[in-house]
Amino acid sequence: CHPVFHQTAVTYFPLGEDKFEEMLRQLEGAGHFIFMEYFIVDEGVMWGRILEILARKAAAGVDVRVMYDGACEFALLPHDYPKRLRALGIKCKMFAPVTPFVSTHYNYRDHRKILVIDGHTAFNGGVNLSDEYINQKPKFGHWKDTAVMLKGPAAQSFTLMFLQMWGIDELQMEYAPFLSCPPHPVKEAKGYVIPYGDCPLDNDKLGERVYMDLLNRSQEYVHIMTPYLILDGETETALKFAAERGVEVILLLPGIPDKRIPYALAKTHYPSLLESGVKIYEYTPGFVHAKVFVSDDDTATVGTINLDYRSLYLHFECGVFIYNNSEIDRIERDFQQTLKHCHKVTLMEVKKRTMLTKLVG
Repeated sequence: CHPVFHQTAVTYFPLGEDKFEEMLRQLEGAGHFIFMEYFIVDEGVMWGRILEILARKAAAGVDVRVMYDGACEFALLPHDYPKRLRALGIKCKMFAPVTPFVSTHYNYRDHRKILVIDGHTAFNGGVNLSDEYINQKPKFGHWKDTAVMLKGPAAQSFTLMFLQMWGIDELQMEYAPFLSCPPHPVKEAKGYVIPYGDCPLDNDKLGERVYMDLLNRSQEYVHIMTPYLILDGETETALKFAAERGVEVILLLPGIPDKRIPYALAKTHYPSLLESGVKIYEYTPGFVHAKVFVSDDDTATVGTINLDYRSLYLHFECGVFIYNNSEIDRIERDFQQTLKHCHKVTLMEVKKRTMLTKLVG
């Protein structure tokens, strides 16, 4: 169940650096609990500054919990890192540590990025806790990412999402202490907000349904930022049909890829989409990691869900659906500003792909 909330203020961050600065401010104000659930945690400037605050808050009696995906153990963090954090007073779990054998268990990764503070403030979006996400450690040119902050009752949905994942390996879980105190409503906030989570263990592909709903209901435009384009038949048809009925559909993708094979695979979708009228742009300065849909000046979603099979079928994911909120205008303005730094892909150049690119795809 994903309730609809009003009286919740939404703040959109067009870059990871913007989210990071606000995260630090909000963490300093925590008095009851801090819950963090991230796909990637990597030591560096970003995590170092956050960890200093977490340790200080834990020492002051704040309930601090950190959960990160077990894939981090491969290359980013030592196996005993949860123990190291617990020594600082921080409760820590590694979600689904990777076993040495390839199995379906490996597929079910926790790709969410959630921060909840005292039940009234929540962050979500594409930004992990690693320096490339705030352009402190350039990897693939300029890193374009986005995030949102919720202040108000809707933050409780993220509290619940976090606790459900935290308790996945526990026989008993205490929910009431973190949900019983209603957060202060933000009376001046307009519109509606629906935080939603997606789970690979049921038959409800909620992330894909949200995206397809936006495509199917749009009247004027759907503007999309996504790092990957690995589509099933239903999603590709929805993109094409929206364009064919006169909706302006724009896909904004990376100009510098982080992974060569998915990049080649994405290009196999280009000809069919372009022929149907979908416009495709590539971000010349670097890599786009944002997961954003914005439509018709009144609807948007920002979250963790890529347009690829892993996000749509195999990961734990989450997002925020936003309707009739003033931040939608900021999201669209950011899209248009980013578009100025992009190269428009033509059907002619796609047909001139090298044979190697075609084979890899």
